[in-house]
Formats: sequence, structure tokens, C-alpha cells
Amino acid sequence: MSLSYLAGIAVLVLGLAVSVALHELGHLVPAKIFGVKVSEYFIGFGPKIWSFKRGETEYGVKALWLGGYVRLLGMLPPAPAGKPDKPGSLVATSRQEALAELGPQEQHRAFYRLSVPKKLVVMAGGILTNLVLGVVILLVAVGLVGVPGYTSTLGSVSECLKADPADTSACTPQDQAAPALSAGLRSGDQVLSWGGTPVSTWADVQAGIKAAGTQPVQVVVLRDGTEQTLTVTAAEVRRPVLDDSGKELVDAEGKPVTEPRPFVGVGPTLGTIPQPASALPAIVATAVGGTLKAILTLPVGLYHAVAAGLGLEQRSPEGLVGLLGIGRLAGEAASGGAASGPLAIPFSMRVFSLLSLLGSLNLALFAFNLIPLLPLDGGHVLGALYEGARRRWALAQGRPDPGPVDTARMLPVGQAVFGLLIVMTLVLVWVDVVAPV
Repeated sequence: MSLSYLAGIAVLVLGLAVSVALHELGHLVPAKIFGVKVSEYFIGFGPKIWSFKRGETEYGVKALWLGGYVRLLGMLPPAPAGKPDKPGSLVATSRQEALAELGPQEQHRAFYRLSVPKKLVVMAGGILTNLVLGVVILLVAVGLVGVPGYTSTLGSVSECLKADPADTSACTPQDQAAPALSAGLRSGDQVLSWGGTPVSTWADVQAGIKAAGTQPVQVVVLRDGTEQTLTVTAAEVRRPVLDDSGKELVDAEGKPVTEPRPFVGVGPTLGTIPQPASALPAIVATAVGGTLKAILTLPVGLYHAVAAGLGLEQRSPEGLVGLLGIGRLAGEAASGGAASGPLAIPFSMRVFSLLSLLGSLNLALFAFNLIPLLPLDGGHVLGALYEGARRRWALAQGRPDPGPVDTARMLPVGQAVFGLLIVMTLVLVWVDVVAPV
């Protein structure tokens, strides 16, 4: 396991920790602004590693970095009048704990006393933080670093002209020199324009070669920080015609169909190509839409993951991935796989892969927390929306304010959902081990 592989995992862990920290800040900041008493802000769960107290809030880090939490006092309202809880029950105990740290003069600072709009701001703050963070990271990845592709920088320059493109034998003195070599093009040259047309991708270079045909054209390249203008005259060669699927076309006699094409003798390098601002909204919308679709089809994705773990089908790289799988992807992205030398993955592509992974994980956190079930943020948001709708309906009917929604009654459901989340996490870890992506 290389240092770059371990560095990729470290970057992922740190990036997730920062994402969780910002998510919880999305809850903490508006809660404090609205006067709610916040006793704890922690990254992780389990044993405490480090903490400090500022004001009435303890900030710190715990051992298991599987999330984080902000403890807002008074999340659960008192039992409705005439509907007492069963003594010693989960609901009764949870109500007591929710209000225990609020003194007689602090009852107004309980979370349940907030207005519906303020509750929505506090509970949706974390969700929206992950959405914004995911979008910003993806914009940096595709707009500044660029998406992987073949660039306009030359990776190879042929020495001679071969009639058969499949001929890989060494050039001989009898072979005609390739047009690129004759023109003075070199490996590492960044092509800036071809025939007067600016280029930024390998597809642009190919289009310029095709448009110029076998006529002499001016090609501007950047070499060692200096622009140089060269004259390139392509040679005409016959090459096979391919169909839409990339297969060679054959005639009635079964012979390959060929056509004349201009040949220069240059090849591209792998790299990243920053996308124009006009393309960014569509890219981000596709990423967000894909994440929401994955959450909506979560049971189906989990079924296929388990089937892959049991050997009933192949593991899909587009399916659900657990913690181990995500760590493996980060390590491979940072190390560039096993390739080295000319086949090594460029650094910019590794940066793009890591940023895309972190951006996608933030979008996944955003979408996952939209699920309208406790203890997820979406469950609290749904409760606040229901409370607002119930109060408006009572007002329209001329009835008294029914008060806050009794979310304590949903605690058993929340415990069941939490248990399912733990089971799903463990199942995906198992699948990552027996059927890695």
C-alpha cells in the first residue's frame, strides 16, 4: 500500500470530518441565534477524545467518526394535557432528559418553543450546508481542475508514416518522415491553435486536422513557456471507415472499407479539461438528480449489493458503496492505480477524482437527510411542517392553537430507523469486503 494511497484515505477522512463539522454548524449557528440552549457540539460518537467548553456549549471530538451531533435542549415538548406518558417508558424518560438541563428561568430557550419557520431554519440548516458544500466542491472539480479527457498537449509524435496503422515496427531510413516530425512538433507541445482556430481539447485538434486536409496550416504551440508557430502539411492516407459502434465497415466481398484522411502523426496526453461556465449548471443538476434517484431507490440498491455479496450477480460500480469501498476508491484515486511511467494517471486527474468523491458524498448526505423519518433531519423538518399546517388549520377553523407537535411519540420509530441504518452500514461493509467495487 503506497503513501499516496494512504494519503487519499486521509484526505477523504479529513474531508468527511470537515463536512460533518459544517453540517452540524448549520444546526448550531441558527439555534444559538434564535436563543436555543446548546449544550454539546461533537464530531463523532462514542468515547470522548478531546473537548473544550466555551460559554454554555462543550465542543469536541469523539472516537467514532461516523457522523456528529449538536445537542439542542428541549427538543421534545412536555406531554399534552390529559395525555400523560406511561411512567418509566422511553417517551417519558426522553421528555425528562430533554428538559432536565433547562433551569426554571430557561424554559423559554427550549427548542420546541421556537416558531415553525425558526424550527425549519435550524433543522434544514445542516441539510442545506451539505448541498451547498457538495455543489461548490463539484464546481471547483469541473470548472477549475477540469474533467478527465484527452488534452491538446501532445503525448507522442510519430517518426515516420506507416501505410498500415496496425504496423508497429520500428521506422527505417526508407520510411517517409511523419508530417508532425517534419514540421518540428515535439512531445509535450501544447497546441494553442490549428489553422487559426483556437483549440483546448484533443477533439479540437482532430477537427482542425480534418478541416485543413492536406493544405499547409499554421499551428501555434506553447513550448517551454514560449509560443512558437510551425507550418504543418498533413499527408493523405487511407484509413478504415468505422460505424457508430466503432466497428470497421466491410464491403460486399468482406474487405474493409477505407477512405482518404489527413495524417499528421501526433497523439494526445491524458489530463483534465476545465469546463466553461455555461456547462456547469447542467453538470451539477445531473449530479444532484443522480444522488436523489439513488436515495429514492435505496432498497433496490441495497438488494443488488447483497446479491453481489452472495455471488448472485456482479457488483455494479454505480450501486451503493460502504465505508470500506469509499476508502478504497479514495486510495485508488490518489495513487492513480497501479500504472506508472507514461501510463501513470496525471496528478490533476487524481485531484479531480478526490474532489468529485467528496462532492458526491456531501450530496449523498444532503439527499439522505431529506428522508422524512426520525432521527434524520428530514423527520424533524416534516414534523415542523406538520405543526405549521395544523396550526393554520386550527386558526382557519376558529379553534385554539394546538401547540407543538408531539414528536416524542415518534421515538420508537426513530429507534427502529436508527437500528436499520446500523444494519445497512454493516451490510455494506461486508459487501465491500467480499465483493469490492
